[in-house]
Amino acid sequence: MSEQPRSVGVLILAAGKGIRMHSDKPKVLQPLLEEPVLYDPLRAASEAGIRNIAVLVGYKGELVEEYVKRDWPGVEVIWQREQLGTGHAVKSAEEWWKRYDNLLVLSGDVPLVRYETLLSLRTEHISSSSACALMSFTADDPEGYGRLVRLADGGVRIVEQNDATEEELMIQEINAGVYLFNTTALSGVIDKLTADNELGEYYLTDTVQLIDDTEGDIRVVFCGDPEELVGVNTPNNLAMASGVLRKRILNSHMRNGLKCMDPSTTWIGPRVKIAPDVIFEPGVQLWGKSVIGNGCRVGAWSTLRDVSMGEGARIYGPSVISDSTIGDNAEAGPFAYLRMGVRMEPGAKIGRFVEVKNSTLGEGTKALHLSYLGDVSVGGNTNIGAGTITCNYDGTRKNATSIGDDCFIGSDTIFVAPVTVGDKATTAAGSVITKDIPNGSLGIARERQTNVDGWDERKSTVSGGVKKAGEC
Repeated sequence: MSEQPRSVGVLILAAGKGIRMHSDKPKVLQPLLEEPVLYDPLRAASEAGIRNIAVLVGYKGELVEEYVKRDWPGVEVIWQREQLGTGHAVKSAEEWWKRYDNLLVLSGDVPLVRYETLLSLRTEHISSSSACALMSFTADDPEGYGRLVRLADGGVRIVEQNDATEEELMIQEINAGVYLFNTTALSGVIDKLTADNELGEYYLTDTVQLIDDTEGDIRVVFCGDPEELVGVNTPNNLAMASGVLRKRILNSHMRNGLKCMDPSTTWIGPRVKIAPDVIFEPGVQLWGKSVIGNGCRVGAWSTLRDVSMGEGARIYGPSVISDSTIGDNAEAGPFAYLRMGVRMEPGAKIGRFVEVKNSTLGEGTKALHLSYLGDVSVGGNTNIGAGTITCNYDGTRKNATSIGDDCFIGSDTIFVAPVTVGDKATTAAGSVITKDIPNGSLGIARERQTNVDGWDERKSTVSGGVKKAGEC
């Protein structure tokens, strides 16, 4: 059944501290495959086609708010100034969710939930016109979870662990903490919540019984994959979720054509995009918004973060590359370190033990050995000799070096920036270049060689066979 526009809002609860994480950072900002835990519930809600999303923040909420505004600009932020339970949290957002016919409530610490699961809940709720649809699953060890109690009259209620009887603690069907309310029904009971319980909090779970008492229709949607709705509350939970997400992401890319030599040592972040015909050697890690083009190969034990690779590009491992663009058929590594806005044009090559920062290498340009290139623009078809260094920092600011097309840079050239080298220019090996070199010119900046005849005999003519201090 189709929905009317703006008929569903999603409220993601992200106000908790997460005491069992033993961290000052809010639980929903703990890193999971180098994204905050909160990223995955937001992604699932978005992929389910729901555009009206709000995040409820509390503990160190300014940090969560900063993340949401930066990475999810269409998502609203609502504050819960006091953390008095999940029922109080939803009540705090009442002015927002009254805009919609239905409200999906989702915990910010369930990163394994799939968008298909949210779609199934929405379909059941909308098609049945229920007052509330909620999700449950069966856990072998339900410790810490609210139990779903099925009543003889067909109704249900949820009992939190701290308030459960011995008999209720034996129940293995548990509340997943995912609800889809009719907002009219929710509005009718939200003010009836009390804090008459072991923790003195307002439980959202109590709304289920209140709605049931008013003869509202309650639907339970069972999730057959209990792993999907497990909350991340401890470092162990975080590690478990990391492993599950890693396999999901990897399997998805391999179904689309990724050739992965050793899946057990490969890590791919959730925002990475990979074309079909790509090869990963063992130990590869890809993070951030990396995009890998068709026909690429990434060498063993390389780590890429926010890297764009054009078609046929290759990384020889191990290499570390971040915030960089590698053009079609360009190559880097092994032991290459590229960072902070490096751009390699098609066919460019960066080799062994070369570090490049905030620089551009033109089409066909090569820097193959033992060099540092910082804040430099290099034209096309230029050869950078071994040991070349750009001295770009004068102690106060970074200065730029510009090297033209078709240049030959001799080994151990040092450029003291700012300096410009024209097209088809050459530098003599071992030069310290402090002035511009015109087009087609040879730059030489080194001491003339001096040979001392008979040096071997002179150095051994010393008293007692030991050279005296200051003696030639």
